[in-house]
This record gives sequence, structure tokens and C-alpha cells, in this order.
Amino acid sequence: MSDLYIHRLTALIDQAAKANEEAFGQAASRFADSLEGGGLVHLYGSGHSVLPVQEVFPRYGSYVGFNPLTDPRVMWHNVLGAGGVRELLWLERTEKYAEKFLDHQPLNKGDSIIIFGHSGRNSSGIDTALYAKKRGIFVVAVTSKNNLDKPATHSSGKRLADAADLVIDTCSPIEDAIVPIEGWSRPVSGSSTVLAMILAHELIARTAEQLAKRGIELPVFASPTISGVTLHDTDVIYGVYRERMLEAQKKHLPTFQATMRGE
Repeated sequence: MSDLYIHRLTALIDQAAKANEEAFGQAASRFADSLEGGGLVHLYGSGHSVLPVQEVFPRYGSYVGFNPLTDPRVMWHNVLGAGGVRELLWLERTEKYAEKFLDHQPLNKGDSIIIFGHSGRNSSGIDTALYAKKRGIFVVAVTSKNNLDKPATHSSGKRLADAADLVIDTCSPIEDAIVPIEGWSRPVSGSSTVLAMILAHELIARTAEQLAKRGIELPVFASPTISGVTLHDTDVIYGVYRERMLEAQKKHLPTFQATMRGE
């Protein structure tokens, strides 16, 4: 029996690679600008779109400069009950909530941010994009352009793709699932999260390439299972990350204080 899922997924990967060639270069150049200037490339998503955020950093093969913005209230920890899916589905559709979370994050002018969201219609991602753009941050949306036929539901009249400076298209179908099963009314096996992760790794690689061309090397996490690499090496990189985060927080402090004063 031939595979049901893999060949369909690889076809979408090939489609996305071709569709995003120009956008990859533009995003990597801007991310390299942010990192070269001592800034950060932030990462945001809610629901399943938190998974690409966690996949980018921290992990082996990634490097200092990425900052995951993970809010446990828009991540599910149970199926039902406290921390369950129903709660986060409601919260990620609630306008202005994300702003309260983002006020405490070191988002500074000159930074960049990647926002993941398959449908691009949830308030959480759109609010984050609008918030970041107001602060001079370059916004990249990783979403499916197939959803652009759906009308916006956000009060701004925008979808995530509309609110971003640049769009990386996952090419995932609206329904997300890609395997039709005879006798079943709905397809199975989702594609959007896997595609978002693959595209994120392409951005990691291209940004590193851009930095290398500028003579810049950032510390890369390597597995301590590799000969010559120890857990201490990992701790050293965490120390470099902490220093960069402290600088970002210091730079952000006046903005945070002004926000708390209602200015």
C-alpha cells in the first residue's frame, strides 16, 4: 500500500518552497538586520500555532536571537477542563487580550516578529501584528493564503496576512487535513503545523546564511550527544541568550513604564 499522507505533504512542501522563494530572502534579510543590531526576532502563536514557536527556539540547530512569546493561557494543557482547548479557543478570539500579554514583553523598534496562524482570522495573532507594527517591528505572518477568501472577523477589518509586512504562505488547504478516507465525511491528518515548522526552519537557515555573509556568527545549540559537546556548552549559550534578553528588557523599560502610566 502506498503512503496516504506523506506524498500529499511533500507536494505541499514543494509548492510552498516555490511560492515563498522571494519572501524567504526578504524575511531573512530583515531578520539579519534585527540580529546584527543586537535586537530580537520574536515568535508568536496560539493553539497549535504555539508548536512552531517552540520548534524554533530553544532547540538544537537554532541560535541566540530568537525570542519565543509563549502565553500559557493560549496553549492547551488538557483537552477539557482547566487549561483545556475550549478555553483557549475562546481566548484567542477575544480582541485586545494579546495586548495585555505583550505589554510585558521586550518588543523594541528594529526587532522582527514571526506570527504563526493557519486561518489568520483569530484576534490573538492579528492584535499581535498590529501591536508590533505600531512599535516599529517588522512583522512576518506564516499563514495559508487559501484562507484569504474568508472574510475578516476582526474589528479592524484585517486578517493576519493583511496586518503583516510580509506573508509566508504555508499553502495548506482551508480544512487543514489532507487525506480523504473512503466512507468518512471529513479528511484526516493535518498539514498546517508541520508546514509552518518546515518553513520556519528554512527561515532559520537563510537568516544564518545572511549573517554569515556579514561576518557574523551567533552561538548555535548543539546536542550534548555529539562528541566534544557538553551540557556546560549549552549553559554557556543560555548565558549569552540571557545577556541579550537583559539588554532588550532594559531598552524596553521606558516604554513599559509609559504604558503602565497610561501614556
